[in-house]
Amino acid sequence: MNNLLITPIEFLKGVGPKKADLLKKELRIFTFNDLLTYFPFRYIDRSQFHKVSDLIGLNGPAQLKGKIVGMMDVGSGRGKRLTAQFQDESGMINLVWFKGAGWIKKSIKINEEIIVYGRPKQFGGKWNIPHPEMSSVKITGDKFQPVYSSTELLSINGMDTKGIEKLTGVLLDQIHGQIEELLPESVIQGNRLIGREQAILKVHRPKTEQDAQEARLRLKFEELFFLQMELLVRKKITIQKSKGVRMAEVGDVFNDFYKNHIPFELTGAQKKVLKEIRQDLNTGHHMNRLLQGDVGSGKTLVALLTMLLGIGNGFQAALMAPTEILAIQHNESISEMMEKLDIKVALLTGSTKKKDRIVLHEKLQSGEIDILIGTHALLEDVVQFKNLGIVVIDEQHRFGVAQRARMWKKNDLPPHVLIMTATPIPRTLAMTFYGDLDVSVIDELPPGRKPITTLHRYDNYRLRVFGFMKEEIAKGRQVYIVYPLINESKTLDFNNLMDGFEAIKRTFPMPDFHVSIVHGQMKPADKEFEMNRFIKGETQIMVATTVIEVGVNVPNASVMIIESAERFGLSQLHQLRGRVGRGAEQSYCILMTGDEISKDSLKRMKTMVKTNDGFEIAEVDLQLRGPGDLLGTQQSGILDLKIANLSTDSQIVGLAREVAKSILIKDPAIEMKEHKGIRSKLTQMLKSRPNWGRIA
Repeated sequence: MNNLLITPIEFLKGVGPKKADLLKKELRIFTFNDLLTYFPFRYIDRSQFHKVSDLIGLNGPAQLKGKIVGMMDVGSGRGKRLTAQFQDESGMINLVWFKGAGWIKKSIKINEEIIVYGRPKQFGGKWNIPHPEMSSVKITGDKFQPVYSSTELLSINGMDTKGIEKLTGVLLDQIHGQIEELLPESVIQGNRLIGREQAILKVHRPKTEQDAQEARLRLKFEELFFLQMELLVRKKITIQKSKGVRMAEVGDVFNDFYKNHIPFELTGAQKKVLKEIRQDLNTGHHMNRLLQGDVGSGKTLVALLTMLLGIGNGFQAALMAPTEILAIQHNESISEMMEKLDIKVALLTGSTKKKDRIVLHEKLQSGEIDILIGTHALLEDVVQFKNLGIVVIDEQHRFGVAQRARMWKKNDLPPHVLIMTATPIPRTLAMTFYGDLDVSVIDELPPGRKPITTLHRYDNYRLRVFGFMKEEIAKGRQVYIVYPLINESKTLDFNNLMDGFEAIKRTFPMPDFHVSIVHGQMKPADKEFEMNRFIKGETQIMVATTVIEVGVNVPNASVMIIESAERFGLSQLHQLRGRVGRGAEQSYCILMTGDEISKDSLKRMKTMVKTNDGFEIAEVDLQLRGPGDLLGTQQSGILDLKIANLSTDSQIVGLAREVAKSILIKDPAIEMKEHKGIRSKLTQMLKSRPNWGRIA
């Protein structure tokens, strides 16, 4: 990097030690380059003016030219505010300040023409502009102005958006000819991009909206291009370094199960994924594959077939689930399917008794156990295999990277790993965060599945919902009712599990109805007892928290009622809905909310009602929550993007990945002269960032 750009920020004119400390603490700006790449998040077109008469109902900020003709203090105490009457040729509107009245009064000159900028709002039944920006007509009015994020502490010390713009301007005057071009001319010309220095100048000092758009496109592409290059190079390095057991045989046990014991035809998507897995196992390199599939798409069957491929090659397999309920269910379903094939399946959880563990450990080390299913208990050092070849990790986001890595050490050569998630990941996120993993997608449901009918109902509809539940139970069906909280919250006014349980028992009394309850604070044995009652049909209603979010499979359950649904994210709502619709009968999901909910909550409800497609739901979730929340903060460090936005820039992500791939095909070692800038930047990135995408 150019010496000027690595200069500490305190040496920029107008900064100094005190401001430098604030910039470092508040915005992580340490060098000139950090300031250059602290980009505006929006722009104000200060060449456009509104009239006062245009403002009623205006959705957005407005700029006006006129005069303040009077002002006065209104109210008292906390409600005290300064009000000024602003007038142009079309009418009058109040400007309002709730803070800083003293210095604002001193700065206002009555009947002098000024420019006012702000967002009109209704207050006390009247339209006004709270805390407007004011400037002289001599200073502004013809500028496309950048707006930078700041903080209260920075603003107090003169570094609000205008202060940051001023400092950036001082730096921009010094950088001509100093910005190194990183992309080859062929990429710039081929994708109609502007040069890097031109983009830096225009993003901070655009004269028009087109200037800002051209600059942002170039800088977004560059950021996403290098992210994709890094992921692809890491993947290449991982493949070269990671030796894996070659599993060339399909094996008798796989063929027997596939031909004689699967009661239905696999979907095309399942067959495609199995083909990808078989190719991985036969390369001699370690498989590290992420399997995405919507709720009910048949991932578990693909996982079982993968484990049978390992067994057919003389290896053992393990399946790790995040909860005991899910591990028990996997054990029961897989044991039943393997019974006729003489495949030995065992279960290990935190509840497994010590004497049973001793026997299990002996059988595991002797090779008598073919498939071990369990929870985090599988990670314990005492759990040793004779020859572990395949590891399946269900609901991978529930396990940390370090936890998953411990499974690698269970064999001399790391076992092949298949990671499963029933949480659909938007394409842009999969390409970015999991870009150095191989990703398979099961994007179709087994034939004959009826789409779940989803309804949004407010609390005042509750009696009719209870009536509908009784109708379904009369048909022999079962019902889930899910609550977000176990105990009453002092701060949140939401229904809670225990109150709900008592209310349901009163509305659905014995002996006509039987109700189960399951939540995370129960002992494992009690949870299993209640779940089994529901599975066997001994209870018609299951009141639960999200402990039943994944894995619970009761084909006879046809109704899912989610209480305080506004408290749940889209992904969780979709997971919960997937607990029904597993039998032949029409199933329903009813989203119960308070009578007043936020716009985002209403959008989530409408999305759930509109579609059953998990990938479509995931895209909306990405827009609402952003990638960091979607992945979890522990895993989102790779997504600390300065200008690109995975929620809105999906086309640029795709383009950047294709360009990165084509360069690596043309120049695998990135040693061509025209790729000098790429090599320099990549070397820096690979040194500075941990490899989050790898499982270990």
